Amino acid sequence: MSETTATLYEQLGGEAAVNAAVDIFYRKVLSDYRINRFFDNTDMDKQAAKQKSFLTMAFGGPNNYSGADMRQAHAHLVKKLGLDDSHFDAVVENLAATLQELNVPQELINQVAAIAESTRNDVLDR
Repeated sequence: MSETTATLYEQLGGEAAVNAAVDIFYRKVLSDYRINRFFDNTDMDKQAAKQKSFLTMAFGGPNNYSGADMRQAHAHLVKKLGLDDSHFDAVVENLAATLQELNVPQELINQVAAIAESTRNDVLDR
């Protein structure tokens, strides 16, 4: 398959790459004082599995995501814990740092960041 027709999912390295990225990403998130409190009562194994499924779908891979939509999944965090733009920015920053650590080309990181950015208003329930 030529690079021009490969999905972002394939360009990133498929399932193994998404799995590695999510594992590294949550290590970063859980050690980030700006956002780790949002995961205090979270089953991280379930969370990681949902995130892997979501990112696979968002990047153009097989769609096996059956979780809540972004607005529904995060509404309680906005209302009860004050999830806001600064927290969203921290998540995107951790995602970019994860991809850099995995030596993902900047062009692909930019595509991932654009996909993440497209969810901002839903995640922040506005």
